[in-house]
Amino acid sequence: MSVSQVQRDGGTIAYEVHGDGPLAVLSHGMGENRRTFRHLIPLLVTAGYRVASVDVRGHGDSSAHWPSYAPAEVGADLLAVVRALGGGPATLVGSSSSAAAVVFAAVDAPELVNGVVQLSPFVAQPRPNPVMRAAQALVLRSPRLFGMFHKTLFPGDRPADDAAYRKEMVAKLRGRMDAVRGVVEPVDPHWTARAREVRQPVLILMGTKDPDFKDPGAEARAARRQFGTAEARMIADSGHYPHADRPAETAAQLVEFLAVTSGA
Repeated sequence: MSVSQVQRDGGTIAYEVHGDGPLAVLSHGMGENRRTFRHLIPLLVTAGYRVASVDVRGHGDSSAHWPSYAPAEVGADLLAVVRALGGGPATLVGSSSSAAAVVFAAVDAPELVNGVVQLSPFVAQPRPNPVMRAAQALVLRSPRLFGMFHKTLFPGDRPADDAAYRKEMVAKLRGRMDAVRGVVEPVDPHWTARAREVRQPVLILMGTKDPDFKDPGAEARAARRQFGTAEARMIADSGHYPHADRPAETAAQLVEFLAVTSGA
């Protein structure tokens, strides 16, 4: 599948499209790239959906350096992709750090967004202790160390091709760690300040073994409470990336949700 690009103020955003039908746009988390959805996309396509997977600004094949990596800007990039694909409307699926971006997009252009899915969202800004903060600073400056950290986010099963994906991911991060740091910079407003403005259906998906949270179920419920109306569901035995370690289970939840948002 060939890679397409959409021009934005400051660079270009890369994406690729698979399938036909109602549109779903997938956006990855910090340090990853669109290939993180490689096992999920075929399942959604088979279910009858057109799926666009996006390289977040600074990542993958998108332009390397941007003046801002704030979630509102990432959300605007996703809207630009939707417009480039005919205006949708689309269901936006944001993983990890991108879970914030899809909220801004839904609020800023409700005519282009018919639903929002947050995969493993962070409700509060993480507050690591001094030791963890020092370790995080090192990880966010080294592609190799980030790759090692990324592996820890799969506490159970990993995809069979996980090592090859991680090697490719680390290679694509060289010279781009400013983008990784930028994605996790604290911003104002936080997505939770805009969540009540979302009028579209909302689904939160969280792995029961997500190591980023002391209590993943509580985090999912906290995310659900940010919205006027939302549903939170857990993916059993999954870590921080349900679309990667439990693609079939994640696809089943998404297909059920997409049937509602697309009116299928």
